[in-house]
Amino acid sequence: MHLETLKTFRDLAESGSFSRAAAMNLVTQSAVSQQVRALETRFGQPLIERRYRKAVVLTAAGEQLYLASKEILERFTLLESELSSGGDHLTGSLRIASVYSVGLHELPPYLKSYIEANPKVNVRLEYSRTDKVYEACLDNSIDFGIVALPLRKAHLEVIPFRREQLMFVCSPDHTLAHRRRVSMKSLAGEPFIAFERDIPTRKTIDRLLREHKVALTIAMEFDNIETIKRCVEAGIGVSILPAGSLASEVRSRSLVALHFTEGRFYRETGIIHRRGKSFSPAARAFIDLLVGNAGVQKA
Repeated sequence: MHLETLKTFRDLAESGSFSRAAAMNLVTQSAVSQQVRALETRFGQPLIERRYRKAVVLTAAGEQLYLASKEILERFTLLESELSSGGDHLTGSLRIASVYSVGLHELPPYLKSYIEANPKVNVRLEYSRTDKVYEACLDNSIDFGIVALPLRKAHLEVIPFRREQLMFVCSPDHTLAHRRRVSMKSLAGEPFIAFERDIPTRKTIDRLLREHKVALTIAMEFDNIETIKRCVEAGIGVSILPAGSLASEVRSRSLVALHFTEGRFYRETGIIHRRGKSFSPAARAFIDLLVGNAGVQKA
């Protein structure tokens, strides 16, 4: 059995399509079918359900082979990377997924430094919703993810990354914009531009407001920080956002960010990855850069 056959089967399972798997491996659909039949002959049992015509559905044996194929291919890629990184420069690829607020505003300086130091590494950064970052870590389609308020989940590990302060934010024309600080209670009744309810930062903000007995008027809800900022800039409402994501707008004076009189509030961000994952030298080097300590302990 060749690695190319396992790769074709993995791609077929993940894409759910013979045509897409064929295109990904530069072969014909007939060749993909032949490779699947050869695997079924070798293992003596069907790997895909023939009664489904529109999508590829794996049998129990097919699912078992798919998971094993992913692990074998990942370990081979890791070995290739380690053997080819014996020189002065790292090589290979690095796949990261991040929530918008961290990926767009916190990661660029790290990425710039990393790419300058490791020009032969192919870096791919994807911006996604929190739940999709978790899924990508669990199905091993990325090396690691970066999320706000990381949860301790089975089969995942967390490495602490940064602690971000949460700020009150409004447009320069808002009545609260000229204060030095604002109280939580001053938000009562204000139209509020919020994250969607399933996003961890929204849950943290809701908890803070409940603790200070503030009832909000939710004007709009969005799944990404950039749309929230644009709405606040337009004067549609106010919000509470991480300070790092506001730097550009505060400098250009399109937004005003204020501290709270009750004190400072924070959200934690973290690096998440599948438990027991073997990192390539390229991935390990970027994690070390992010945490600033190669010996950081996992939470």
